[in-house]
Amino acid sequence: MPTLTSINSRRAREKFRDLLDMVYAGDSDVQIERHGKPVAVMIPVEDYRALEDVLEDLRTSRIAEAIYEDWLANRSSSVPYSEVRSSLVEKSLLSK
Repeated sequence: MPTLTSINSRRAREKFRDLLDMVYAGDSDVQIERHGKPVAVMIPVEDYRALEDVLEDLRTSRIAEAIYEDWLANRSSSVPYSEVRSSLVEKSLLSK
């Protein structure tokens, strides 16, 4: 099981090739941080492909949650479902 290596973005730029080699070899996944906060993770492409559908669902859910939170904060900003659906379809976040 690979470990998780954390590295700041400046060092990641300096060591990019080494990090790619670590991930490719399966030695470690790499978490890249900016200002001490995790912002991205490098994983083998096979793992990413296995997770693509789950990631799409997660990202769509996150967008829906943000829209709902905005609506809760200002209910007068309601938009008809047909407009929301059209927007999601247009952004390829929802299939026709």
